[in-house]
Amino acid sequence: MGNSSRKGEGGEEGEEGKGEDGEMEKVIKKSEEEEEEEKEKEKEEEDQELPLGVDELLASGDPVLDLSYRKFRRLPRQVCGLEHLEKLYVCGNRLRRLPERITQLQRLRTLALDFNKMEDVPLTVCQLLNLTRLYLGSNRLVSLPPELRNLQALRCLWVESNYFNRFPKQLYDLPHLRSLQIGDNRLRSLPSDLWRMEALRGLWVYGNRFEEFPRVLLRMEGLEILDLDKNKISQFPSLSHLPNLRLFSYDHNPTEGPPRVGEEVFLVGEGAQEELEARERRIERRRQREKDKEEEEEAAAAAASAGSTEEPAIHGILKNAGSAPGSKSTNGGCVPNGHPTTDGGGGGEGREEELGGEFGEGELEYEEEGLEYEREEYICEGEGFEYESRALEYERAELDYEEYEEEEPPQVLRRGT
Repeated sequence: MGNSSRKGEGGEEGEEGKGEDGEMEKVIKKSEEEEEEEKEKEKEEEDQELPLGVDELLASGDPVLDLSYRKFRRLPRQVCGLEHLEKLYVCGNRLRRLPERITQLQRLRTLALDFNKMEDVPLTVCQLLNLTRLYLGSNRLVSLPPELRNLQALRCLWVESNYFNRFPKQLYDLPHLRSLQIGDNRLRSLPSDLWRMEALRGLWVYGNRFEEFPRVLLRMEGLEILDLDKNKISQFPSLSHLPNLRLFSYDHNPTEGPPRVGEEVFLVGEGAQEELEARERRIERRRQREKDKEEEEEAAAAAASAGSTEEPAIHGILKNAGSAPGSKSTNGGCVPNGHPTTDGGGGGEGREEELGGEFGEGELEYEEEGLEYEREEYICEGEGFEYESRALEYERAELDYEEYEEEEPPQVLRRGT
């Protein structure tokens, strides 16, 4: 009994093991069949009739080919034979991968693969060495392959609306990358050595999960566009020392107002409009002061120039005195041959003329002293003018102080209060 019982149990166990092995065989066979069916389906899809108008596009010879929003699951195999292509747009399809033969498109400079269903960047893309623009937004990417470093000519990379939770450091090895769009991902911070991307001019990191302003951005003096919209940053540092910044977006953050930026920076965010208007008023006041100063300097220069062209009064008096009766001639009372002007070698008449000349000369000296006194008064008036100029400078200093008070950014209430 017992033995038969054990035997029966052993037989049952054997049948169970045999049943499990049979199930595994079925699963393997089924997966192989599914794989074969998928390959056949792919082949059918490649050979299927193309949507209306696509044949004409493929045969046009145009270096730009747009096959966006055609519901392709596979890239048509005819595309890989268009070696003259420079720009290829296949946005808004259902692509998960690209065919190997796409590496033949070595003239391709722009490739747009956004709004597809890619979970990984196709390695075939990393072999298109002349690419300058690559669009991979709105896919299912979580990282970038190391082979992306091969794209040394790349200048623009858009990977927005994916699932990155870490910044891809492979981008450090792209020396010409100027535009990086990595918004709407899951980044919480930026690496402290991001400043190594010296060629970067535009950085979009909106819609991530930053709670503090990434301090490394303060070292990136080449940035021209910085977008931190839709994060959780409550306080921004001054960005006024970033010399090339031209646009800064901080909207949809819990901050009380815009940070300090240079006068050339356009702001987007809560309180930005008020700040831009106040800045315009400050700039206008400064322009008006500079204009007034230039007008004052021109007027002063004109007055100085007019004064230098007038004949000095003392010269006019000397000229009139020399021509008056009883005065000495300009050559000391002698005619050109050197003889005295009196008759008879010093008679009475000559003596009276000489005395008259001396008296006239005395009157001339008195008039000269009076003239010097008047000139002293004129100099005194000039000193008064300098004092008035100093008073004017004091008034301008008061205006500058008022401007300093107005430079404080307007207070903006938090959203929701």
